[in-house]
Amino acid sequence: MATRKFEFVNGDFCHIFNRGVDKRDIFLDKNDIDRFFKGMEEFNTVDSIGSIHENSFHSKNRKNKKLVNIICYCLNPNHYHFILEQLADNGITKFMHKIGGYSKYFNSKYKRSGALFQGKFKAVYLSPDDQLLRSSAYVNLNDKVHSLGCKAPKLSSWGEYVGDGNNSFCKKDVILDQFDNIKEYKKFAEGLLIDIKKQREEEKEIEKLLLE
Repeated sequence: MATRKFEFVNGDFCHIFNRGVDKRDIFLDKNDIDRFFKGMEEFNTVDSIGSIHENSFHSKNRKNKKLVNIICYCLNPNHYHFILEQLADNGITKFMHKIGGYSKYFNSKYKRSGALFQGKFKAVYLSPDDQLLRSSAYVNLNDKVHSLGCKAPKLSSWGEYVGDGNNSFCKKDVILDQFDNIKEYKKFAEGLLIDIKKQREEEKEIEKLLLE
């Protein structure tokens, strides 16, 4: 698993990910997904807003400066992925710390205690070229990488990218501007998905042979 060995710099792109401790599910229903996504929206600010409830009384009058641009995301039952562009000093670290408050919501709702996530979030620097494009496809289609069923609680930015969703949450131009049109990006991403799934199957077969 990748570990961070670099400093976050404004304007850089990073692949951020983490999963539940002991690989446990961190989203058990649609309400959990909605609550985490709400945190992604409201905590992306240099200001201190308190809780989501407290912010609901002030957000209409506040002009927020963002910590990060969210390029794409995928929330799966037991893990999440983001691609983020840092906008403010320490923006990625501050953003991830703020949305980490989801653990308190989860523990309260399900009457549990202790850590929810497997340590600190993981980060990989992405060069703004083919590496960024390939990572965007991996994140946008991550639920399909893992072949998650339709009933699994999940949410991704794929719909935003291919025009199937109503949200305009992500900063998509950094990806889509490198293609002639949305159809070309969709073709690129879905083609890469086939390669990723094939590679995963080959790795499983090799692992099986090594264990026999």
